[in-house]
Amino acid sequence: MKKILIPLLLLSSAALSNSQYDALVESSAAIAAQITQGVLLVGAATEYAHQGEALSTGNLAGSAHITTEQLQAYNDALYGITSYMPHGDLQEVLQSKAMDELELMDQAIESFTSVVVDMSAALQVQEISAAAESPQEEADVQSFVTNNVEMLTIDQEEIDTYNQAVTDTEVHANNASAYLSVSANEEAVSFLEQSIETANTTAEQTTIFYDANQQWVAMGYNTTRNLTAVYLNGQNFGLDLYVTEADILAAGANSEYFQTSPVAQGYKCFMNQMDCDI
Repeated sequence: MKKILIPLLLLSSAALSNSQYDALVESSAAIAAQITQGVLLVGAATEYAHQGEALSTGNLAGSAHITTEQLQAYNDALYGITSYMPHGDLQEVLQSKAMDELELMDQAIESFTSVVVDMSAALQVQEISAAAESPQEEADVQSFVTNNVEMLTIDQEEIDTYNQAVTDTEVHANNASAYLSVSANEEAVSFLEQSIETANTTAEQTTIFYDANQQWVAMGYNTTRNLTAVYLNGQNFGLDLYVTEADILAAGANSEYFQTSPVAQGYKCFMNQMDCDI
């Protein structure tokens, strides 16, 4: 049986963290600790050497040495901090949220695909019943249905799964598209980044969500109750994303998913590779 192909969109995203800043803190602390140790040892030397009253074991200097690894870590951290973003990486946050939504969309599509295959017998009934042009052919349809009624029956659980999967696919597809569109718009990103700085927080600590009713991607903060929003209906930043149902269905008709489905191929072709239009 031929399977419906499910297209996947994968985004490359680095882990959201302040590791660059942590590296600077840790590496500079290591160097500072060694310098402190060295200053203490030298200070002690200035005290006891002139008095001739104390000796070390001769092995303490090594405890103040700075290793090549410590030096490398410190210098690497210095160069690394030049690209550090103290208020976080908003584009990365948006793209990470989009990735999460795409994964949820793929899960919904998998559920949808499975139940559509299970329910595709209804397509067979539609095909043969619509093709009947004489009483005898209609009788043949009746006989087929009578002999296979249990196999052709669709239960409520399948309908519930189908309906939920369609809804979930639309919700997660819209969420992903909203986050990706904002992340790709330099003006919108700059606007939201400024609001993060004003709120004295980081992109990772904000709450970002798409609201279909308000037609915006909004951002909330852990330091204030305010919201900052980017509209997706053409009100700002040139983001006018809403299209008609006809546009959506046209895109669907051109998709590989539709073209490889039992709807486009027909029941016999999809299930048995028979009567396929090549």
